[in-house]
Amino acid sequence: MLIRYWMSKPAITIEKDQSMQQALALIKEKRIRLLPVTDAGKLCGVVSDRDLKRASASDATSLDVHELLFLISKIKVSEIMTREVITVHQDWSIEEAADLMLHHKISGAPVIDDDGAIVGVITQSDMFRATLYLTGLKKRGFQIALVLEDTPGSIMEIVNVIRQFGGRMASILSTYERAPNGYRNVYLRFYEVSRDRIEEMLDVLRQKAKLRYLVDHRENRRIVFDKL
Repeated sequence: MLIRYWMSKPAITIEKDQSMQQALALIKEKRIRLLPVTDAGKLCGVVSDRDLKRASASDATSLDVHELLFLISKIKVSEIMTREVITVHQDWSIEEAADLMLHHKISGAPVIDDDGAIVGVITQSDMFRATLYLTGLKKRGFQIALVLEDTPGSIMEIVNVIRQFGGRMASILSTYERAPNGYRNVYLRFYEVSRDRIEEMLDVLRQKAKLRYLVDHRENRRIVFDKL
């Protein structure tokens, strides 16, 4: 999934010569946590709600409210912004952006196009929303985790069992991470299987794979088959 489809847009920015008070008001009004900072329309920094709160708190201990308000009206955004900006391209995948943000321990980044212009912002909240869409959690059905032998058609065989019990697939994910050699971990989310037939379906699946767990999101019921 490309960032361009999930980023927050248009990008809400602030000029570097605007005040800290204006930045605080903009973040509160727009309910955002990250503000790209521009100089004549070009990206030159970034300021977060955490930066603004930290800057306010550092000078607040000995000031009354009126003095503090006066102070933040005089401080320029350029004085508190982060100048070394980490950006992502709008045609990067969500996973690439997540990897970069995790590496740099940041919660969001400005998104740019081929010309380097700011076209949006990608944040952890945007990624959470994309993940929920990708995995089909909102369907409030079931998720089952299995360990499958890594052979052609093994996943489809499991899918066909679920379909035989009336299930419709919402998502299929698999990985070799933390799986024994020659096997893969598979995570399937499905819905429309009658809850009074779940045990019968599990009995069939046990003959084809090692079961890890089953989650019934509608009933908030969890069965862990493998504690390892």
